[in-house]
Amino acid sequence: MGDSWHRQFARSGHYERLEQDLEACASLGVTGLRYPVLWEEVESPSGERDFTYADRAMRYLEQSPMTPIVGLLHHGSGPSSTSLDDPQLPERLADFAEDVACRYPWVSDWTPVNEPLTTARFSGLYGHWYPHANDDPAFVAMLLNEVKATILAMRAIRRVNPDARLIQTEDFGRTGGTRPLRDQIAFDNERRWLTFDLLSGRVDRRHPLYGYLTGMGAADPAELQWIAANACPPDILGLNHYPRSNRWLDHRLDQFHPAFHGGNGRKRYADVAACDTHLASQPSLLSLIDETWRRYATPIAITEVHIYDHFEGQAAWWRAALAAAEVAAHRGIPVAGVTVWSLLGSFDWDTLCTTEGDEVTYEPGVFEVHNGERLETPLAEAVRDAAYAVDRDRPHIPWLGSDLPIPSSARGIADEAAA
Repeated sequence: MGDSWHRQFARSGHYERLEQDLEACASLGVTGLRYPVLWEEVESPSGERDFTYADRAMRYLEQSPMTPIVGLLHHGSGPSSTSLDDPQLPERLADFAEDVACRYPWVSDWTPVNEPLTTARFSGLYGHWYPHANDDPAFVAMLLNEVKATILAMRAIRRVNPDARLIQTEDFGRTGGTRPLRDQIAFDNERRWLTFDLLSGRVDRRHPLYGYLTGMGAADPAELQWIAANACPPDILGLNHYPRSNRWLDHRLDQFHPAFHGGNGRKRYADVAACDTHLASQPSLLSLIDETWRRYATPIAITEVHIYDHFEGQAAWWRAALAAAEVAAHRGIPVAGVTVWSLLGSFDWDTLCTTEGDEVTYEPGVFEVHNGERLETPLAEAVRDAAYAVDRDRPHIPWLGSDLPIPSSARGIADEAAA
């Protein structure tokens, strides 16, 4: 935030309760846990690395029934000695990744960079996050840097563990809108695939966004050629999806608050969450799973499931995502898992971590942290129910037909899954 660091684990008190928190996670019955060995937490600006907290967590997880999915860069830009627009970022992250892999050679599942496209948009296109750029060349440079970093990091990890898997996460909202904005809508819906397209070696001269990347985006064609030639297709595609991931673009500015007004340099329009307007239907998670499978034919995981709501609404959103995943699996789509997000809750995400005042906004997750203590929320029981159903190989998630209230933003998923 500006020049200050925003550390979710420190604010939740996780470092003081590390083993106890992990034990509580295991008690839910989950079999996989996304866990960060964060580059900027381990490495100081001078280059020294302190793995104290990571060693504690990894010692526990190595003996745990939970398989860790290790992340290295999560909406951050590394130590203060680098940034997302640093040309040396890919090589530096790869060096860190190899160090982590050598330290924990038994770890098989990795997410070197979480949500590269989303991070590049927020850091390079909108200016929300460091290094606070807001133009297309900066956005493209950061995105390509993150993709190259992922490729080189996985190459380094696989030198240690040849069977290591890349589980690549990205936000997968779909954009709709009014007819005068159809070109921008088409662009946004094509852009959302860029992380997976780049890693899969699909971005060449025939790609719909090649002209944008090398023109307005100012990417070096040789850089795109290198990425395509060194493709690192994900082993599992991780879809992160939130109620406000789906967007609605509208040229009728007078119908929306000025806070939602924006544009593309050619046209002015409002950009709002699809679920916040009666003008748009909410694309269901099931349709997004199906769309992703048809495009890539690669196993899928729903890697973040969260809604900012009361506990009953959170549980309904979680169960609706499970129902969508279950239907997708019955259709023959390999769904590797569904991930409740986040276990310890999060701080200041209502402002995308762009402000930090006296009033801290805390959103509980499976657990609620209060005065340093970790308490279970009703969502914990919903997660246990799902883990129990999977463990017993029951063919039906115990939710459809429940009288639990469903938030309106979840009804699209639930209705389609029920049908």
